[in-house]
Amino acid sequence: MQEGIVLEMRGICKFFPGVKALQNVDLTLREGEIHALMGENGAGKSTLIKVLTGVYQKDEGQIMLKGIPGAVSIRSPQDAQNQGISTVYQEISLCPNLTVAENMYIGRGRGAVSWKKMNADASKLLDSLGIPAKANQQLDSCSIAVQQMIAIARAVDMECKVLILDEPTSSLDEHEVEKLFKLMRDLKAKGVAILFVTHFLDQVYEVSDRITVLRDGQLVGEYAVQDLPRLQLVSKMLGKELDDLSSIKNPEDEISAGRKDEPLLEVQQLHSTAGIKPFDFYIDKGEVNGFTGLLGSGRSECVRAIYGADRVLGGTVTMNGKKIRISKPIDAMRNGISYLPEDRKRDGIVGDLSVRENIILALQVMKGFFRPFSRAQAEKFADEYIKLLDIKTSSSDTPIKSLSGGNQQKVILARWLLTNPVYLILDEPTRGIDIGTKVEIQKLVLKLAAEGKSVTFISSETDEMLRTCSRLVVMRDRKVVGELSGKELTQNNIMATIAGGEA
Repeated sequence: MQEGIVLEMRGICKFFPGVKALQNVDLTLREGEIHALMGENGAGKSTLIKVLTGVYQKDEGQIMLKGIPGAVSIRSPQDAQNQGISTVYQEISLCPNLTVAENMYIGRGRGAVSWKKMNADASKLLDSLGIPAKANQQLDSCSIAVQQMIAIARAVDMECKVLILDEPTSSLDEHEVEKLFKLMRDLKAKGVAILFVTHFLDQVYEVSDRITVLRDGQLVGEYAVQDLPRLQLVSKMLGKELDDLSSIKNPEDEISAGRKDEPLLEVQQLHSTAGIKPFDFYIDKGEVNGFTGLLGSGRSECVRAIYGADRVLGGTVTMNGKKIRISKPIDAMRNGISYLPEDRKRDGIVGDLSVRENIILALQVMKGFFRPFSRAQAEKFADEYIKLLDIKTSSSDTPIKSLSGGNQQKVILARWLLTNPVYLILDEPTRGIDIGTKVEIQKLVLKLAAEGKSVTFISSETDEMLRTCSRLVVMRDRKVVGELSGKELTQNNIMATIAGGEA
């Protein structure tokens, strides 16, 4: 191994049934370096980390560590820890009812515990890392940021050579992020190699030395931060060429993005517990618009705030010129707003219920469960939308979990269309479904708009957004950073706005 290199992963492959999760991926970590691992959803970041930490076993490739001849075998998280590889995850895996010192040393050592020594050692380590916590205070009295730092301190004290930080800033405010970055820089100065996994571009350029980019399970490249401008990084993550300026929509078919006299819905300075910055937004009657940005940019959190799925902390919502209050999803539903969530398996379908029961669910909620639809009514509704959306199912009695992903998505669309909404929010409606069904859903969205309904459409595929939307709100790092419409709607402009306009 070259001087200064702590860890090398070479030619790493990981296969799952029908999926090549990693294909010949390399990663090099150096002493005293903060190395960002970047990529969109499905790029392979999590799989690579799980291989490195022994959660998954690699199918091909080698892992080499400084001071150890040849390749090493990491078959469990304990193996990784024994080799000096520690991980701090976004979800803090500490015990809130124990003290800070107990959390730092729990499970480390056998025999009688010297509480005095444990507290003294913890205090010394906390002081050396500048962590504002006392050894004997209960962990749940500390802020999330401090708990994150304590988890890092525990990892560092276990003589880690490599520290993996998986989305450590996702729950922190700006002040807390600065504290964490100071700790990361201090550890870097002590020679620790830090692998920093994040979706926040600003943070990457503030604290990182090098960047490795993955896309679709493959290595795009490794770059020094100063050699990879933001626009280039966005391009490499999305797999789009910077000179792709072709318009995907036919200009004759483009819906006018001009502002109407009065929008259907308008929000001002809306923000929620999900951590998005206060944002303004509007949608006109019969318009298809969307939120775009990299994964983690805040696009889903914005629509969840509009729908009342996350608790709103402030801001106003106006519909048809009148202020309304949406504090929970049923408020939105009663105002004619429907929401197809990003994760259909977790938040959308009810797997053990039939297609018919899933279709009538939202309308039944609005009517009240003590006033159930008759079997004949329910079958009439289901049969109408099975035919309308061409849902492939043997009957309306079929359990929805036995349908394909595309047909499950159509059932959820049917559920909301049955409520006759004036405004539909569709978050990743075409993710994980075949190309034919994708096109069907895109055509349906445009047809609904032509009939006067308003639609907010979110997709990770910018090509799809350009085909469907007449106006895009661009997100970066949980805040709105731009809006594009008309001739401005190009792949290049979207990437430039996400990147912050830097070349």
